[in-house]
Order: sequence, then structure tokens, then C-alpha cells
Amino acid sequence: MGQTGLTTEEHVEIWRRYRTGESMRSISRALRPSLDQIRRVIAATGGRPPRWRPPSGRRLSLAEREEISRGVAAGDSGRRMARRLGRAPSTVSREIARNGGRHHYRARRASAAARRRGRRPKVPKLAQRCGLRRLVEDKLALRWSPQQIARWLPGAHPAEPEWRVSHETIYLSLFVQPRGTLRKQLTRYLRTRRKVGRPRAPDAPGQGQLRDAVYISERPAEATDRAVPGHWEGDLLLGRGNSGIVTLVERTTRFAILIRLPHGRSSEAVLDALAARIRTLPRQLVRSLTWDQGKEMARHAQFTIDTGVQIYICDPRSPWQRGTNENTNGLLRDYFPKGTDFKPITQARLDAVAAELNGRPRQTLGWVPPSTKFAEAVALTP
Repeated sequence: MGQTGLTTEEHVEIWRRYRTGESMRSISRALRPSLDQIRRVIAATGGRPPRWRPPSGRRLSLAEREEISRGVAAGDSGRRMARRLGRAPSTVSREIARNGGRHHYRARRASAAARRRGRRPKVPKLAQRCGLRRLVEDKLALRWSPQQIARWLPGAHPAEPEWRVSHETIYLSLFVQPRGTLRKQLTRYLRTRRKVGRPRAPDAPGQGQLRDAVYISERPAEATDRAVPGHWEGDLLLGRGNSGIVTLVERTTRFAILIRLPHGRSSEAVLDALAARIRTLPRQLVRSLTWDQGKEMARHAQFTIDTGVQIYICDPRSPWQRGTNENTNGLLRDYFPKGTDFKPITQARLDAVAAELNGRPRQTLGWVPPSTKFAEAVALTP
């Protein structure tokens, strides 16, 4: 219970409600504890429900270890000792092997070692390995996600198994203060900037409709299943004072392009800037463009005539139909938080941010960066 002053039953009920997505304030209203008490309970484990560890009969007792010790001294086989104890032969063989083998096995020494191994919490791996911790911190500062770091490490250090760490360990080292081997300030580089884990919330629906739109249901199958590169998703990332930028993401390679809007975000300004950028790409890599119901697409028909690129519009209130771009816009908020004024931001700055995003390994690409995949697609164009 720690310093919260709550009973075990109250802890269990708090975690039950929290795991269903209920807010801390709602839990406080429904139960007796104050909001501060509930916050302390959640923050103590970084927003992750604790693992209750009741005593288990599966573990060997001291009496069983003494019986194993006598059997070892008598030269009995592992299977014979296992039959006497009513245990699996593998349990006995592992017990002997991890405690010095037949020549050095002692019951009390083995029991003490088992207690040491069972102590929790263990010393975090990142606390033991300074080089690994510094490398993880450097990648977090580059806005790599913990999962990207965890999957990149085996490829970067294939012959060094000690240079491995799971994304869960990285999150715990950031969120849980007693395990805080990573600098707490690095949480600001996480996409959500949370300091505790939290259940996912549903996406908010979009708004607006366009006239004479060609809807996403008519998009070719090759675009839907990402079989052929050249099908893009686009959107505006909005800022303060009528400012914004165009974000483009290629569906197959996840390659991102950012476009500055020096003349505002009217339909004419957006589509002119978009057309100028698209003309710099190989024609075989610009087959279609999927957009939402934003008013900046009011001149979509004229854009298709001018560029030859068909624009497919998402269904009303369905921005998830261009989820690759939605995800990219979320990543970009690490660089450009809501309320950013995009007017003074140069195209060179946008290109640098895009290069950083495109250089991150992606799980959906087999942990290969989008820049590599897009370069391969360009090389295949005639």
C-alpha cells in the first residue's frame, strides 16, 4: 500500500476502473480516496497495473531441496528424485544445474539463492549498463519511440546480446520513479508527452463535405493494399494565425514530405504549392492522392486536370481512412506543437524535420527506414 493509506481492496478497484479507461477524477468521485491519493497510486507504477505475487506452491521448499541434496549425495538420478518429490524431472535438473551442479549443490545455499533471485524489483538493466543507457537516451532525444529503439538495437549490435532492451523496460525507466534510470525530462520527446501510461482514447471524428468528390471507395485496389508505390495521403497541419503546412505520406514506403505555405492555406494556395512539389517527383511515383473533407480541396477537380493526379476524398467524418497521414501528423506535433506559427518556419527547416522522420526505422517496414524504402522505389523507376 506504500504511503497512499489505502487498502488492498481499494487498490484493486482503482486499477480495475483505470484499466477500463475511466479518468482519475471519475474514480475519485466514485470511490472514497481523494484525487491526490489516486494520482499517487497510478504514478507509483507509471500507469501500469502492478503484478500481485501471491505465494506459489510451484516453488521448491527448503525440505524439498534437502531431499534433492540427499539424493545427489546418494548418486540418485534426477528422475528418481523427481518421482519421490512428485515434481517434473526438468524441475529437479534445473535446480541442480543453476546451483553449482552435483559436486557443489547444497540445500540451504540453493534456497538462499532462490530468495535472492525472487526479490522485486530487480536492478533495471539500464541502471547496470551505462553505455546502453546513454544510447537509449540519445535515440529518445531524436524522438525515436521506445519500440523503434528496442527493435533497432539487435541489428546495430548483432554480436552483443547484452545490448538488448525491451520497449517496456524503457517506458518503465521513464515513468516509474524508483526505476528512473533514464532522465525524466526525456518524456517530452515521447509522442504523447505522458508521464504515466494511459489507455487509448477513440479518435475524434472529422467534419465537412466537398462537392463532386471522387470518394475513397473508387480508389484502385493497388492503393488500398499498398501493393504499388506512388499512392499518397495528404493533409494540412494547422498553426496559429491562418498558418499551416502540407503533409504528404506515401502509403507503401511511409515516406513523408512537408510543404511550406507562404501564401496562407486557402484552396488555391494549398493546391498550387502541392502541384509544384508533386511535379518534382518521378511520374511513376505519383499515381493518386487521398485527402479528407477539408475545404482546401474545394478546387480538387482543377488540380486533377492540371497535374493528372486523381484525388480521392475520404468519407465524411472518417479521417481514419488516411491513417498513415494521421499518424505522421501526430509525430510532427513533437516538432510543431499546437499553436505553432508556421509563417517564419523555412522550407529548409521542414525538409530537415522530414529527413529525421524518414530516417527512423518503422515496424511496419520490417524496421527499415522510409527513406531506404523510397530510394529503392525511385531506383526502380525508368
